[in-house]
Amino acid sequence: MLREMGYSLQANRKTEEGEDHPDRDAQFQHINNEVRLALKRFQPVISVDTKKKELIGNYRNEGRQWHRQGEAERVLGHDFPDPSVPRAYPYGVYDLGRNRGFVNVGTDHDTAAFAVASIRGWWRAEGQRLYSTTERLLITADGGGSNGYRLRLWKLELQRLANQTGLEIAVCHFPPGTSKWNKVEHRLFSFISSNWRGEPLRDYQTVVRLIASTTTAKGLEVTCCLDRRKYKVGRKVSPTEMKTVHLIPHSFHGEWNYRILPKRCRQL
Repeated sequence: MLREMGYSLQANRKTEEGEDHPDRDAQFQHINNEVRLALKRFQPVISVDTKKKELIGNYRNEGRQWHRQGEAERVLGHDFPDPSVPRAYPYGVYDLGRNRGFVNVGTDHDTAAFAVASIRGWWRAEGQRLYSTTERLLITADGGGSNGYRLRLWKLELQRLANQTGLEIAVCHFPPGTSKWNKVEHRLFSFISSNWRGEPLRDYQTVVRLIASTTTAKGLEVTCCLDRRKYKVGRKVSPTEMKTVHLIPHSFHGEWNYRILPKRCRQL
């Protein structure tokens, strides 16, 4: 009777993003302009975010793999682990200009220090070789999470990265509730999820292997490393520390768009 009335069984659809910010479209346009200009100048542009944390162990992973009849992977019948069960925190860095991904798999906590450590890892492993003459790095990031625009620690750690590399670091955040538009989501994370669908993530080595083997028909290549360092939760940044951050806000939504200058630089 329900089918005859036009009903069908349907799952929830993730479409609701909350209320739109009045300057949402203008911010999108600003980000597009900044990215276009940086790529035109052959400057590095990276999209960053933390992928959904994953349970490590013999747990069910969404998706299906090809197996002979009756030979599917056997996993635990529940996925309600206690806090002692290890987790993986994959932080992704997607290079828009070269279609390359770098993923730092954390084992501790997803903090702002971990986020910037992942960007630093990308720069040391690939960025400084691919962009040996650049003086500027553009980062596009979500408005929340470990790289949120409100986080003092995110900005303090970016200042340290700028000092270490000598790079001017420009940041553009997506407006609240628009994370799905971040390029790292659909140009890197979606392919990783497809590559390991139906594959139990039994240990960290499996996670790293599956991420590193992710490719696409358009030539995506991914580098992956395991980060076993500890990252303190609840780290407070004092006003004195914030004074060391050479942050230059943009005239348009300076809370979302800003530059951080290395210590050797001075604003002209």
